[in-house]
Amino acid sequence: MTDENQPPVPPQQPAPQYQAAPPVTPGGYNAAPATQPGKTLGIVGLILAILAPVIGLIISIIAKVQSRKAGVPNGIATAGIIIGALLTVVYIIIVIVAIAGAVALVGQCADLGPGIHEINGVTYTCS
Repeated sequence: MTDENQPPVPPQQPAPQYQAAPPVTPGGYNAAPATQPGKTLGIVGLILAILAPVIGLIISIIAKVQSRKAGVPNGIATAGIIIGALLTVVYIIIVIVAIAGAVALVGQCADLGPGIHEINGVTYTCS
């Protein structure tokens, strides 16, 4: 039996659900969050793309493929690919120009013979 003078009882609400705490390592620190695949390799690839373009280009491509397989974007790897490709082309052009200059110099020395020669204000030393 209910007493009509008492206020109505609110319906029971379920207790709030909380997520479990992250696992704790033996040192007492929380475990590191999951990293994005290829992110660290992308940073390494970008740095190497500036210092050693061919190696940086290859590493950046590997990082991009790893990120793509995981379904996460990796703009750093993309930047490494672009910079690595551009600097590789620039280095190839520099090597071609240097080889062409060396061939021209060797050809000029072959025509002039050994010694020091000055032609149009340019001094050639041929041995």
